[in-house]
Amino acid sequence: MGEDDVECTLSGNILTVKGEKQEEREEEKKGYYLKERNYGSFMRNFTLPEDVDTDKLEASVSDGVLRVSMPKCADKQRLRKIKVKKS
Repeated sequence: MGEDDVECTLSGNILTVKGEKQEEREEEKKGYYLKERNYGSFMRNFTLPEDVDTDKLEASVSDGVLRVSMPKCADKQRLRKIKVKKS
């Protein structure tokens, strides 16, 4: 599958990946003729964690493998200690 066969969309914190594969094959040899058509589609929804920076999402396809990069927000990675006071 190539980049034209896959679509990634984001709605809120739901990442949707969908695609369609169409393949057609013809073979003609002495004594027979073969014609095959394969079609298939898929769709998956993923709920993203709250600490993902949705503005920096990236997707790429290489050798039929889809890779989605989801970097974390810098602000949400910091741990802040809160001082407890005596009342």
